[in-house]
Amino acid sequence: MAHVASWKHGEVSEITSLVTHHKIIGILDIGGIPAPQLQQMRGGIRAKAQIRASKNTLILKALDEAESQVKGIGALKDEVHGQAAIIATDMNPFALYREIKATRKMAPAKGGEIASHDIEVLAGDTPFKPGPIVGELQKVGIPAAISEGKVVIKSDKVLVEAGQKISRELAQMLSRLDIFPIELGLKLNAVYELGDIYRPDVLDIDMDRFMGQLRTASFTALGLAMETGWANPQTIRPLLAKAYLSAHTLAVEKNIYTKDTMKTLLAKAQRSMLSVSSQVKPVSKEGEKTPT
Repeated sequence: MAHVASWKHGEVSEITSLVTHHKIIGILDIGGIPAPQLQQMRGGIRAKAQIRASKNTLILKALDEAESQVKGIGALKDEVHGQAAIIATDMNPFALYREIKATRKMAPAKGGEIASHDIEVLAGDTPFKPGPIVGELQKVGIPAAISEGKVVIKSDKVLVEAGQKISRELAQMLSRLDIFPIELGLKLNAVYELGDIYRPDVLDIDMDRFMGQLRTASFTALGLAMETGWANPQTIRPLLAKAYLSAHTLAVEKNIYTKDTMKTLLAKAQRSMLSVSSQVKPVSKEGEKTPT
């Protein structure tokens, strides 16, 4: 039997303990993030989650060992690839995804990276003065020209399509134009919670839109419940108010005197009296009608 270094046993044991002592476990991709930025990102969420980077083989082994205590956790093994790390927390998966997404920042390209999206320059002025820079821009495919004593980009142009490699020369020029095309940040491959696996296509939701939909659904449900007279803890107060208003209105229409309708009925009687009075012609002191 091949000898296994003791530190590896210790590493697997610590990862297993981390996995089995938290409700939410995720697999991160931390590849391509420079060490200083990675430390800053880890520090930003340290109070809410623990990140443990290790060799993929050790993470896989730890997930196997944790399976006996956390059923279904082994499904995360399919998400361990690239430069992986474990993230453990007790916050819900959607909140965790938002925290991870917030770590992403745009950074300058160095050359050799694969574009994750189309890299485009837009028509307009540049910060450069006329000179050799025009030829340098044109050399990397940027449609530059001199106009009114300024270097301008004549038209919009996609320089690198998503999936293509960024050349070193273009990367340098993009930096000079303050175009930062590389997204740096933690990437959450998947999250485990109570036997279920959640991936980014489920976790990445627009919270403002989602909360708006919840509010609309709540108002619609309340309106339907009120319309059908369905009493529950949320509708009982407005239903009682609606019933009181209907009863009060009916009592006033039928001239039913109660302590709640008395003021309204007196006001109604006064309005009727004034209406009748306004239609009666004045009479003379002798009791005769005033001539018209």
